[in-house]
Amino acid sequence: MPRNLLLALAALLAACSPVGLVNELVPTDTYRLERDLPYGAHERQRLDVYAPTAAAGPAPVVVFLYGGAWRTGSRGDYLFVGEALASRGFVAVVADYRLYPEVRFPDFLADSALAVRWARDNAARFGGDPERLFLMGHSAGAYNAAMLAFDGRYLGASGLDRAAVKGFIGLAGPYDFLPLTSRTLREVFGYPDTSPATQPITFVAPGGPPVLLIVAARDGVVDPGNSARLARRIRVAGGSVREVSYEQLDHRTLVGALAAPLRGLAPVLDEVAGFVARPRE
Repeated sequence: MPRNLLLALAALLAACSPVGLVNELVPTDTYRLERDLPYGAHERQRLDVYAPTAAAGPAPVVVFLYGGAWRTGSRGDYLFVGEALASRGFVAVVADYRLYPEVRFPDFLADSALAVRWARDNAARFGGDPERLFLMGHSAGAYNAAMLAFDGRYLGASGLDRAAVKGFIGLAGPYDFLPLTSRTLREVFGYPDTSPATQPITFVAPGGPPVLLIVAARDGVVDPGNSARLARRIRVAGGSVREVSYEQLDHRTLVGALAAPLRGLAPVLDEVAGFVARPRE
């Protein structure tokens, strides 16, 4: 794609997030899509599965949780993420979860855990390998995924051991954001009695999964320091973590760079794919 058109699309994404336009431009021959699969009884407990059209043997499974400050979001907006992951031979599961003001912490984590349990139980139906299960998220979705990866209570409540998670990928996630300053976040996380147990960084301990943290240097929504502090804590605990920062990206274009029309912005998909495909003991 010509550089000027790429930059124009990126500017649109940064300004107003026209995901419909981006989704219209992604390939359609890299995946088989099954929509609106229930993982629970609530209308928001639904997910979409993108199975790769080209895969040699059982494929890694990546559960993607989107952002939106725990207030907004729809799995249909992230077709471009499902396509990106499927294009690299992974089974992608893109899940909705309940949002504020209907629910508050930790209900959206309970939903996310149920979606992960569903993904593992049903992976083989879509050519996936349940023994290679990864959690990935952007912004608030990265928070959800991190909490599941580090605090075993949520997956445990769904009947799944945390050891089932073979890696966590966080894009521009908030992992260490106390004290709360936003009025909405205070309502979501129970201010003024907000516990450190709301913070993923609290639960970093030896034996956690490998981690990939990707940030945008121009992020004006989530401070990249969240990822830096989490990475330091992981290293102190003896864990495995890789940090990647893109100087030219912001909060939206970081996830937008996964879309086929925008991959020239930065090799975000290459980083994610390399992390998932890396051999593990």
